[in-house]
Amino acid sequence: MDKVIMHVDMDAFFASVEVVDNPKLKGKPVMVGGTTERGVVSTCSYEARVFGVRSAMPVFMAKARCPEGIFLPVRYERYKEVSNVIFSILHEITPYVEPLSIDEAYLDITDVNDKPIEVAKFIKNKVKKETGLTISIGISYNKFLAKLASDWNKPNGLKIITEGMMPKILFPLPVRNVYGLGQKSAKKLNDIGVFTIEELYKLPKELLIEFFGKYGSEIYDRIRGIDKRKVEISRERKSIGRETTLRTDTEDKEELKEYIWEFAVDISETMHNKNVSSKSITIKIKTASFVNHTRSKTLNYYIDNAEEIYKEACSIIDELKLDEKIRLIGLSVSSLKENKIEQLSFY
Repeated sequence: MDKVIMHVDMDAFFASVEVVDNPKLKGKPVMVGGTTERGVVSTCSYEARVFGVRSAMPVFMAKARCPEGIFLPVRYERYKEVSNVIFSILHEITPYVEPLSIDEAYLDITDVNDKPIEVAKFIKNKVKKETGLTISIGISYNKFLAKLASDWNKPNGLKIITEGMMPKILFPLPVRNVYGLGQKSAKKLNDIGVFTIEELYKLPKELLIEFFGKYGSEIYDRIRGIDKRKVEISRERKSIGRETTLRTDTEDKEELKEYIWEFAVDISETMHNKNVSSKSITIKIKTASFVNHTRSKTLNYYIDNAEEIYKEACSIIDELKLDEKIRLIGLSVSSLKENKIEQLSFY
């Protein structure tokens, strides 16, 4: 039996929650994220997107494009509260729910008796009734196509891609719509005259492997409707991190280390709550010209306390050659493992 995979994605989630909580914002260009010139946009309403505003765009740039925009701070606890309501609705349908983020998930509804279209309508109606929000849903026989379908006619979209529609339904789409092809990979294809999935489809597998390594084989299969990834009920957390945009650009390493200490304390507390340790430390910086750099260090042992995380992070910073000032600093830990506690025997 073919799988029936659903991808659900809340529409402009943070901004939509703000509009529901304050109806006076309805129909206005709302941007949630940093409220200072040095911040970035986390999410923006569709009214703001008309002006060319996008997620991860610096606030000063968003303000230049949309001077009448309303900028609001992030209220993560409120969004998490609404997210919990939505995920409870999803779990009413099936236990096979794979969260991708606070506002996005895959569902495997293969064994659900109702028709997929009826399941989608039930979710959309119940989410609207209980939260006031709209949700876009894509349905297909694998993850790649389900996610593609949910993006098809946002907001409040509903799209089904069947096996009989493949591959022609994909042909007009730009190559950037292929899951796994980032901005750089898409540009690499554009540079050789490949802009649409139809043009990508005509390339031999060997060329894609030469371009993208072993991942090229997955891209080749994906645009032919082949994606064997399963819906995973529990997703292993791969990293824990914190970052911030600095109040003013700096090249003072001691100032950067002050932020690193705050991050290390926060990350350590999260690790203790989740009962995990790490042996990989990564420093992320963004320069004044908006270029990102990362530097990592892998240890021969696992750590979880703030002092050790801070010490290893500082050793990375000491080795950095800062050719220009820094506007953003971040710290993350990865290569996580669960701390298992052995119970001692009395005998």
